[in-house]
Amino acid sequence: MSLYDDAVLVLKGYEDQEELRQAYLDHLAAHPDGMWKACHAGHVTASALVIDPSCGRVLLTLHKKLRMWLQMGGHCEPEDTSVEAAALREAAEESGITGLALLPGGPVRLDRHPIPAPCHWHFDVQYAVLAPQGAVQEISDESLDLRWFAYDEVASVADDSVVRLLEATRARL
Repeated sequence: MSLYDDAVLVLKGYEDQEELRQAYLDHLAAHPDGMWKACHAGHVTASALVIDPSCGRVLLTLHKKLRMWLQMGGHCEPEDTSVEAAALREAAEESGITGLALLPGGPVRLDRHPIPAPCHWHFDVQYAVLAPQGAVQEISDESLDLRWFAYDEVASVADDSVVRLLEATRARL
């Protein structure tokens, strides 16, 4: 199965955010290259919130270009076999943590947001991953900083999209 086909299947199975979910499907139907950064009309990205429920905290990255505290994530790559695999890969690469495990149940949220030219939109498929006990993070070259935040600190450092992702993740836990 291609990454495109996997994305369509994942989105068709996602039961929340109906209007936004349909916008993702319509975008992919109109843009067969909509999984890739080269699609300037917008493209699907995959992200994951790294969470440690036993300590009531999440790991956020201070994004190098955007200078915002965000969940881990980014563009799909040709070697990604699924959107889920892309999210897990991004989380491991950007956190430096091995042994991350996807929270069961598929995507936690969808978040479409504008990005600077030449592209126009990121159609982000957002997952959550569980950090193993005693996980130690290691900053990547994509980040200015990497830090654990208590659940109640997230709203004071991150934007609303991260807060909504955390809320949806906690509801699923």
